[in-house]
Amino acid sequence: MLYSLDALDGKPTQEPVKLLRKQLDASRELFVYLLYIINNVALYAEKDAKLKASKNLPSYEDLHVNTKISGNTIVWKVLENDTYRSALENDKPLKNEPEDQIRKIYLQLTQSETYKKYIAAEQRDKKSDTDILKFIFTDLMLPNEDFVSHIEEHYTNWDDDAEMMNLLMLNYLQKPGSYNLTDLVSQEKWLFAKNLLNSVLEKHEYLMSLIKPKLKNWDADRIAILDMLMIQMGVSELLYFETIPTKVTINEYIDLAKDYSTQQSGQFINGILDNIHKELLEKGAIQKIDFKQKA
Repeated sequence: MLYSLDALDGKPTQEPVKLLRKQLDASRELFVYLLYIINNVALYAEKDAKLKASKNLPSYEDLHVNTKISGNTIVWKVLENDTYRSALENDKPLKNEPEDQIRKIYLQLTQSETYKKYIAAEQRDKKSDTDILKFIFTDLMLPNEDFVSHIEEHYTNWDDDAEMMNLLMLNYLQKPGSYNLTDLVSQEKWLFAKNLLNSVLEKHEYLMSLIKPKLKNWDADRIAILDMLMIQMGVSELLYFETIPTKVTINEYIDLAKDYSTQQSGQFINGILDNIHKELLEKGAIQKIDFKQKA
């Protein structure tokens, strides 16, 4: 959000907090849609069985399609989850449902050795039910260029959120029902995100007054925008967020820099934040006072 605001010269069309909420909601909608597709690939076995049985001259194979995956215990835990039902009602993912894509993914699934082993097992257990859904997602959906193109067409946040979606989905399938699918971000996390955004925006000049003296031979205007934003966020956490230990803040921004910027950025941000941290400690300035109360 801060990066977007920088590109707009700090003049967004909407209030920054509302824009942030909108982005978080878009991520949740994308997650629900991906989960919806996984479920429908599994449930397609029943549809496939009915279609084949309705042929004029069905073969033995047509009359004996294995529908074990339609009874997948993880799928049904999701289908019976109240927050999933509410999310479907609100988001209406059916309007974007690519039935042809679902059928193709299902057919690809049925031809895989992983699926053949799954339906061959007489016993049903949670691990195999979980693993087959993970297989659908990671091995069939994500590598499928046509499906990814479909996602990109309907969800503009896919490029930014793809890696996060993968982690969230694997965690959720392991523990179905562990997320509130009407609001993935808890109230505590939302309050943190909102306050971090506001603190960086409202205390920009003060944060920069602490940062610029530590840049030495660096020109602030020539430092990568992402690096500068992460430094501002880090200093803001050092000053204003009492629940976050200073060491945790520095380590988190080193990791974020490596993920979102360059390998060198981690070392650079570590040096700047560490120097500012030491100076603030010497001055007794790290009192973790709410940014609204501090000059």
